[in-house]
Amino acid sequence: MKVIGTGLADFFDLTGQGHEELFAGVAQAWEVLPKIAAYLKKNLPQNSRAKIIGNPSIGENVFLGEGTIVEPGAYIRGPAWIGKNCEIRHGAYLRENVIAGDGCVLGNSSEFKNCLLLSGAHAPHFNYVGDSLVGRDVNLGAGVILSNYRLDGQVIRVRNAGALIETGLRKFGAIVGDGASVGCNAVLNPGSLVSRKARILPGTIWSGVKNQT
Repeated sequence: MKVIGTGLADFFDLTGQGHEELFAGVAQAWEVLPKIAAYLKKNLPQNSRAKIIGNPSIGENVFLGEGTIVEPGAYIRGPAWIGKNCEIRHGAYLRENVIAGDGCVLGNSSEFKNCLLLSGAHAPHFNYVGDSLVGRDVNLGAGVILSNYRLDGQVIRVRNAGALIETGLRKFGAIVGDGASVGCNAVLNPGSLVSRKARILPGTIWSGVKNQT
């Protein structure tokens, strides 16, 4: 069984993504997750530049980049840092500590919490993205759930080639590498690792590591 690396560079090309302070000193990719809240508290810009349509609900600690569109019925609680030319569609619910790069889609009836989406990531319909890292140009099909909590409430462990790695986290969804695609109504169980350009078929209940081939 193939072992994949678990560092940020094993999943993501961070060139031009910004947020260098967030990634500094990270050995395992999931170590970014507990850093997001403090990073936003310290670095969140002011003076949003988005196009607001109608009357979506937007909290005080929210930055929206130039060219981003927020549709009616969206709720951005914040803190949140959304890049340029994104779409926050009707019914999207952005809870606390959400970062999205440029050109992302956060879609209808989708919920986001303590997560990072790199540029071009799409979660457009009925998705849950909790305590997860989603790479460049990833597409989550309709109904895809990145589940972040074990039913027994225990600390989440990553299974990689039969070995278990302790994360120390009770809330951790998935690491989804650049260019990966997850089919409609798939569920990724807590601690899932998805390689760059990997494909997960619709309706799959996935645990562990998904390689490209």
